[in-house]
Amino acid sequence: MRQLSARALHERLDNLLYVRAAVEDLPPALAGVADRLSVVLPWGSLLAAVAHPSVDVLQGIRGLCQPDAVLTIVIGLDRVRDQAELRRLGLTSLLDASLASRLAEGYARAGFRFGSVRPVAPDELTAWPSSWVRRLSHARGRTLLQVTATGVGIRPAPSAWRSRRFEL
Repeated sequence: MRQLSARALHERLDNLLYVRAAVEDLPPALAGVADRLSVVLPWGSLLAAVAHPSVDVLQGIRGLCQPDAVLTIVIGLDRVRDQAELRRLGLTSLLDASLASRLAEGYARAGFRFGSVRPVAPDELTAWPSSWVRRLSHARGRTLLQVTATGVGIRPAPSAWRSRRFEL
């Protein structure tokens, strides 16, 4: 993370913040800081949360956002190579025809207005500067999707934050 932070400083990206935390336990000090939030190539529980979707986890993400913040998620899956992980996460039917309606309903319950889910061409991945993205941009057989949503109204306070008292 230190290398990424140094790069951001060198490139004068003073509005960029790196956080190392579980999405289920985000620091309260981050409430409402983001006008744009990107989740790039999530895996494990974060992939499950944004793809099922999990309203509780999405409300935590929404809690990071200002009203009208834009959320962009880039998902990359290989049905063959990632089969065991997709099965473990209960995502074997992730790419079926009902994906957009499932996402729209769950994201709305979490305080987002669902925008779209669309395929991403490998050459579009250059917009996401990461070594993992660079590797996947050359991988064959991988389905790449971009999900977009926008925060609606006042951001909800995640229940985990409401139950604690913090002074900053």
